[in-house]
Amino acid sequence: MPAVPATPVPPSGTRPDEGKRADARRNIEAILAAATRLLAVDPNASVSEIARAAGVGRVTLYGHFATRTVLLQEVMARAIDQTDKALSGEEFDGDPAEALGRLLEMTWHLTHRFGALVVAASGSLPPEEIRRAHDEPAERVRVLLERGREQGAFRIDMPVEWQISVIQAVLHGASAAVHRGEISAEQAPSLVRTTLLAALLR
Repeated sequence: MPAVPATPVPPSGTRPDEGKRADARRNIEAILAAATRLLAVDPNASVSEIARAAGVGRVTLYGHFATRTVLLQEVMARAIDQTDKALSGEEFDGDPAEALGRLLEMTWHLTHRFGALVVAASGSLPPEEIRRAHDEPAERVRVLLERGREQGAFRIDMPVEWQISVIQAVLHGASAAVHRGEISAEQAPSLVRTTLLAALLR
């Protein structure tokens, strides 16, 4: 009578369902990391490309995220959370021009990392979810601009909202220029800071 293969015994103290949950968590993290990385470069990256980059199959990906839109929602939520945490951990007191310069450089890094995600999500997610991606950075810029205008550091001959729109356009433009190879990622923060302060300072 042939021997019956022994059932693998899980490591001491570990139940089979715990191992499955750990595998699921690793897969989810790998999928979200791959989606963030690919969509930041190519907003049209497909589910197949994301699954391949994550080292999982399409079936596994769809087991965690039923549609590409659901995946985009989670990627955007994480990007917004990371942006909020990054900005909340910094102080932008003191000289308005110097503080705005630091905020612009920091915001550029976040824009370069996450900016294309907004493009990827714009065709799938509701407008209010897209706006959330800009709310926290825009509010911090607005506070600094208004303080600088009151102290005579920044121009007051144009609306604050227009100044914020120009800042956002330059940030996204710099990120696009890096992706096109027109400037380097090392050059971009300084170029953003110099360009915008030249336009905003009195």
